[in-house]
Amino acid sequence: MKLSDLVIKRTKASEKAIRMFDGGGLYLQVEPTGGKLWRYKYRFEGKEKLLSLGTYPEVSLLEARRRHFEAREKLAQGIDPSAAKKAVKAAKQGIVENSFEVVAREWFENWKLDKSEGHVEKNKRQLERDIIPYIGNIPVAELKAPHVLEVCRRVEARGVVETAHRAKMTIGLVMRYAIATGRAERDPCPDLRGALKPIMSTPHPTITDPAEIAMLLQAIDGYKGTAVVRAALALAPLVFVRPGELRNAKWKDIDLDKAEWVFEYSKQRSNLHTKRKLIVPLSRQAVAILKDLHPQTSLGEYVFPGLCIGRPISDGTILKALRIMGYDTKTEICGHGFRAMARTVIAERLHLDTQWIERQLSHKTSERLGESYDRAQFLDDRRKMMQTWADYLDSLKSGITEMPTKNDAPKKIPPATDKAIPPTTKPKALLVTRR
Repeated sequence: MKLSDLVIKRTKASEKAIRMFDGGGLYLQVEPTGGKLWRYKYRFEGKEKLLSLGTYPEVSLLEARRRHFEAREKLAQGIDPSAAKKAVKAAKQGIVENSFEVVAREWFENWKLDKSEGHVEKNKRQLERDIIPYIGNIPVAELKAPHVLEVCRRVEARGVVETAHRAKMTIGLVMRYAIATGRAERDPCPDLRGALKPIMSTPHPTITDPAEIAMLLQAIDGYKGTAVVRAALALAPLVFVRPGELRNAKWKDIDLDKAEWVFEYSKQRSNLHTKRKLIVPLSRQAVAILKDLHPQTSLGEYVFPGLCIGRPISDGTILKALRIMGYDTKTEICGHGFRAMARTVIAERLHLDTQWIERQLSHKTSERLGESYDRAQFLDDRRKMMQTWADYLDSLKSGITEMPTKNDAPKKIPPATDKAIPPTTKPKALLVTRR
């Protein structure tokens, strides 16, 4: 007798399991606990077997009969339905294990081993914000160029073209790892050649005129923000490291007694990233700034802690401060511009060896054999250079004198004054003091 929903619902559990047959080996087993399980009993190659078809009422009588029919079709074709079910489950599990997210996270754990902390954090954020939410569930073997293009276009839409190109590069690194580990056959990223907007390279805006540098330094002195941001602003021109290196500065890397800051940074050579150590000699002025800040932030990890606990100030903090002081960070000065300022002025006005400056900027060496063979640090010379630079900035800020060029006599920098300066062209330092 065929089963019906009414009969099934009326059947109550007993001390022993009850089997209610529907025909063709399909039956519903009512457990003593009350659970109702669909089963298909069949024979394959002379052996009796059972196939689970789900539980009632999640799998209705009608659905159980459909699954039973499919299993009988496989059996008629000489296929063991139980083995086929296990194969499908294994295939699905394989897809999950070979999804882009799983492979990307596996790649990331290997990739990050020789990278700086800041570089690791930046790439992790991009993976989790821009890439994984959109292609994370796609098996790497099935990832196509349109999938990658969609990810990059989303990033492009935010107006950050360079970040879109970095996203493509990261996806390419993951795919090459997938190929190496036998989970994909090709990387679709090269198919995107010409599909993304080109990166328009523009130099970082900076200030190199001594009188304008003086106004900037005076504006920094007059900045009314927090002590942390004031210190970061004041230190930026003295050490001229990259903005990310400055904001991620840690107290454990700074020795105030030795007047030295030593930290690791990541350098890229083709597809290789290597960790290097940069020694930043600290001038007396830089040490004074850090000593003033030490009592306020030294209980934490970061020299310049942000509002979020355990995090440094954000990427935009210095830019925002410069804008508050009246500077256009796209055309006049930005956080990276302090490096260009130091590189230009130290060479042109202090006439110091460009090798010392390049080492301090942690730039790639221009020597034919490269950094692998050229290990010169010029540390003693760089200590003198950093102090000379800090003294020069002090002289500009005070308006006492301008460092003479080789053939010129010292020049007096005129003090900032309201007189003879139209209201629309007043020095920014004066504008700040009036706000």
